[in-house]
Amino acid sequence: MLLRDLLDSSDLSLTQGDSGIEITGIQYSSRQVIPGNLFVAIPGYRVDGHAYIQDAIDRGAIALVVSKPVQVASNVTVVTAKDSRLALAQLSAAYYDHPSRHLRMIGVTGTNGKTTVTYLLEDILRRAGLKTGLLGTIGMRVGQREVAASHTTPESRDLQCALDEMRRERVTHVVMEVSSHSLALSRVAEVEYDTVVFTNLTQDHLDFHSDMEDYFQAKSRLFSELGLRESKQTKTAVINGDDAYGRRLPQLCRAGVRLLTYGLDAQNDLYVSNITSGVKGSSFTMHTPKGNVNVEIATPGVHSVYNALAATGAAIAEGISLEIIRAGLGSVGVPGRMEPVDSGQSFGVFVDYAHSPDSLENVLRACRSFTQGRLIVVFGCGGDRDRGKRPLMGEIAARLADVAVLTSDNPRSEDPLAIIDDVMEGVSIGSAANKVLVEPDRRAAILQAITLARPGDVVLLAGKGHETYQIMPEGTTNFDDREEARMALKEVLK
Repeated sequence: MLLRDLLDSSDLSLTQGDSGIEITGIQYSSRQVIPGNLFVAIPGYRVDGHAYIQDAIDRGAIALVVSKPVQVASNVTVVTAKDSRLALAQLSAAYYDHPSRHLRMIGVTGTNGKTTVTYLLEDILRRAGLKTGLLGTIGMRVGQREVAASHTTPESRDLQCALDEMRRERVTHVVMEVSSHSLALSRVAEVEYDTVVFTNLTQDHLDFHSDMEDYFQAKSRLFSELGLRESKQTKTAVINGDDAYGRRLPQLCRAGVRLLTYGLDAQNDLYVSNITSGVKGSSFTMHTPKGNVNVEIATPGVHSVYNALAATGAAIAEGISLEIIRAGLGSVGVPGRMEPVDSGQSFGVFVDYAHSPDSLENVLRACRSFTQGRLIVVFGCGGDRDRGKRPLMGEIAARLADVAVLTSDNPRSEDPLAIIDDVMEGVSIGSAANKVLVEPDRRAAILQAITLARPGDVVLLAGKGHETYQIMPEGTTNFDDREEARMALKEVLK
């Protein structure tokens, strides 16, 4: 594609060179550049892409997009942008011919529940005979083919490339998680959504956002920008009407956007009654604009009911029947979300991704509802992330579990014991600090918890869920809570 054709889709200005050159691809990592590429220098958290401009040129970049003054050889074309992250999104969308405009795009945002809602919705759409694409925390899936993910929402260039691949694979509907980072950093700036979903907003990511209001403003962009471009098709916003932040979203939506609220409160468009929940899952009656239906899902807890409602709202927006929705909700188990580990033991073991105060409280309450004996939780807090949530999670664990084993959860560059000290500040506020154990080695912590378990107890391994690694100060190692639980059970049961 000619550079000038790419520039037509943006407000970028040519400051050096020839806009008539042919671009063979777009890259934002100099290591990925091949001859003929356009290199977009974007500022990062730890490194600035402008520092790698010469490396990109040495690898064959013939054009640059920069947001700072640069000095390069005269044979290199230079384009200046006020915001090179936004420029990357605009140029990538143009290069791949705006694939989202040719797909039904469903975006799910919120602090908790995004992965579960996307999995539920993907299965519902498949049951309706539609070919789906999935993008999120666990990875990318096109039909049955899966690719691991490094971010909940990919960088804009990678996202547009993935959507282009899905279009070429004849995908009709794409379901994706939309993180607050991706909204704040313009990763999804050129994605045209048809249906968007809000799950909830609770404390998380305050290492990135200045406060909760800033966090909300980032999330709200998915709704305020819905329908920004003219379209013949109705756009739909599916919103948790029981959530305080969710109740602010309808007034931010543009005129013409269809609103569907959901929750336990009967004032919502979708709500439930007759909820029962146990170790094998939950059942309830769902009331919707299309009628009522009795539903059974594989996971326990009120938070699981909210996830089912969110997926149902999006499925209704896509025209799916209640019977197909009911079947889809009842069949899906999401990796690392209340995932049972069963080796024939007389107590329950579950692995869950809960890594924020609200999600930890939700899953502990869910476990408490079916625990006959003691509730034992193993958890930690991530390093180089929001420190404010650490004492909150300590207080929740001390209050809701009978035994809490504090351990490591991706400490990254921080000292694991220093992170645990932060968590312990909340434990001292709790009413039962004497039931809290400390074991910074996560493998040993899991073994300790499972060794403590007796018939009727439930052991919850929280924080890592589907993850298959542990990021330590000395580097990343293979680590999977599910495998570790199986090995611990083998040791205890032998």
